[in-house]
Amino acid sequence: MGGKGIGATLRGRGNQLLSMARLAIGLRRFERTGQVGDGREAAAREYVLTHATAGDPDSVLATIDEFARTRSMLVNVGDEKGLLLDAAVRKTRPKLLLELGTYCGYSAVRIGRLLDSGARLVSVEFSAANAEVARAIIAHAGLSDRVTVLVGTIGDGGETMHRLALDHGFDSGTVDLIFLDHAKEAYLADLRTILAAGWLRAGTMVVADNVRVPGVPDYRAYMRTEEGTSWRTVEHDTHVEYQSILKDLVLESEYLG
Repeated sequence: MGGKGIGATLRGRGNQLLSMARLAIGLRRFERTGQVGDGREAAAREYVLTHATAGDPDSVLATIDEFARTRSMLVNVGDEKGLLLDAAVRKTRPKLLLELGTYCGYSAVRIGRLLDSGARLVSVEFSAANAEVARAIIAHAGLSDRVTVLVGTIGDGGETMHRLALDHGFDSGTVDLIFLDHAKEAYLADLRTILAAGWLRAGTMVVADNVRVPGVPDYRAYMRTEEGTSWRTVEHDTHVEYQSILKDLVLESEYLG
């Protein structure tokens, strides 16, 4: 590698370390607002719109990955754990999917590009600012016809659940796959709300990110308690997005009915 290449690599690593430090500082704000507070989410959108090929989801994903590695760390599922999500979509061939936690739309693009004709993903995001970013990125990927971003939360007293049912066709036994990547303390409560609504069927798959970092101990304990009774779970050892040191865990759970 020439000196120019080494210099670019070092600058990229320096940018990422600085971005991770800003992320750590902004975690409290992120938990409250869904954004780190330094404009990285809007910057990611502009980077995608400028550098990714319109109508090409794989180009959009690669561009987001590049931004997250070389400019500002993003808290999406990332390319390593994203392969597990890809595999779940390919295995289940879902028709109706629910994502909790859109952030900038990375995982929505990942899922949407693999859907069969007529399949639909509804992604629920509590931050209106993130939803705006995600919609622009999803549209640039050419997936607006199969991916919808809805602002709300499952734990808002029934409003979002009502909108999902009334406007998007969520009903008894209709949900084929759920991806959990939102507020970690809400994983189990939100899954129980969805279960109580009867939207799952035998064979519905639930994929949960960040079960080790930052950690979702109550959700993991629930799946272990219900193993072989209500759920069958595979725990995938992996890494926190965009690095290879910190270990993470993705749970892939099949509902047994």
